[in-house]
Amino acid sequence: MSGRTQARACPERTCVGCRERAAKSDLLRIVAVGDKCVSDPRGTLPGRGAYVHPAVVCLDQAVRRRAFPRAFRSAGPLDTADLRAAADQTEATP
Repeated sequence: MSGRTQARACPERTCVGCRERAAKSDLLRIVAVGDKCVSDPRGTLPGRGAYVHPAVVCLDQAVRRRAFPRAFRSAGPLDTADLRAAADQTEATP
């Protein structure tokens, strides 16, 4: 037997809102398109991504801490209204 395990390691990312590490599949990828933050559920949009739990609490913390402009290295504030609507929708569906 070799020392290899059958289970594959899953990639982990840090939520920019609560700063907790979680599996990449449990987090929502956010990308900056122009001066707006857009959710990227498939993970295929080009550019730098930031990850956040799909919960309003984590999204609010990220906005309050100005985590998105810092993560995307943006000079000014970014519009997160669409993210708020998407987070409300994901929390409403069980």
